[in-house]
Amino acid sequence: MKTLLQKITTLFAAVLLFSGVAALDAKADKIRIALAETPSDELAAFFIALDRAKANGLEYEWTAFSDEELAIQAVLSGQMDIGFGTPYSAMQKSKAPIRIIYQLSKLKFFPVTSKKYSDLKDLDGQPILLHSRGGGTDSIANVIEDKVGIKFGKRSYVPGSANRIVALIAGQTDATIVDLSNKNKLVKQQGDKFNVLPMFDVDASDEALFANLDWIKANEKSVDIFVKALLSVYRDMAKDSTIIRKETNPDGPIGQLPKEILDSLDGFYKDAVAGGLYDPNGGGRKAAQADMEWYSAAGQLTGDLSSLKIEDFWYLKPLDSAQ
Repeated sequence: MKTLLQKITTLFAAVLLFSGVAALDAKADKIRIALAETPSDELAAFFIALDRAKANGLEYEWTAFSDEELAIQAVLSGQMDIGFGTPYSAMQKSKAPIRIIYQLSKLKFFPVTSKKYSDLKDLDGQPILLHSRGGGTDSIANVIEDKVGIKFGKRSYVPGSANRIVALIAGQTDATIVDLSNKNKLVKQQGDKFNVLPMFDVDASDEALFANLDWIKANEKSVDIFVKALLSVYRDMAKDSTIIRKETNPDGPIGQLPKEILDSLDGFYKDAVAGGLYDPNGGGRKAAQADMEWYSAAGQLTGDLSSLKIEDFWYLKPLDSAQ
């Protein structure tokens, strides 16, 4: 029988999309970053932070997994050092001391549907297309069910908001949940053919950076460089969202994206900043509290909310130092 690590290694090999390195020469002390998706406009600010961190001595390599669950498992197994996602269920269930160190983005997602539906209540018993099992859109669906008093029908999963928009336009689904950028694109291009359903505000994390606490403490200098770089980008972006396009490395993974995506970076980040997608302070205690409330309601954290402690899910020292 295969061990858990062997199974994860097999999955790792099967779903690896592509990876990149920050330097041509391999070094043993590079931090290994597990992305939950391939580079896209949504990751442009993150890659600028990596460039700034590299300029301050950080060596890193990144690997893109096909979904958040695999990125989480890669960190749990020790194959990767830092991961993307919101692994609250894994943090509570796993014996590994996994902790979040930075909120990358908030859960600013929107239910979009064909003209068959005009209100969230209309989705009672209806199938819905989501990002990944146990991920942010799955939790949103859970909270919608709880708040609105409905029960979705079959849940199917397709990673990437852009891919779910394609499925919606192609008639492969009548209801999905997508991010701010792709919602705006849909409204601009085909707003007369689809509905954006009214949605309540959410301040919890969609994407966050997390790692094993033992690894964080053993690599304190690298983590501090990384977090300071992220914070500097987020604060600069809050003042002038065009810095993302200006600082994007034309030879990097974002710079190699199609021209139409690069040309839309200014609009994407202008809308994202205005829509409150990014916290210029990296989330911290405010995000941690919002996360515990949200993911408890979403069913990904068990137990009484009053018994949940921030320090069991977040390690705030690097962010406090960066402030």
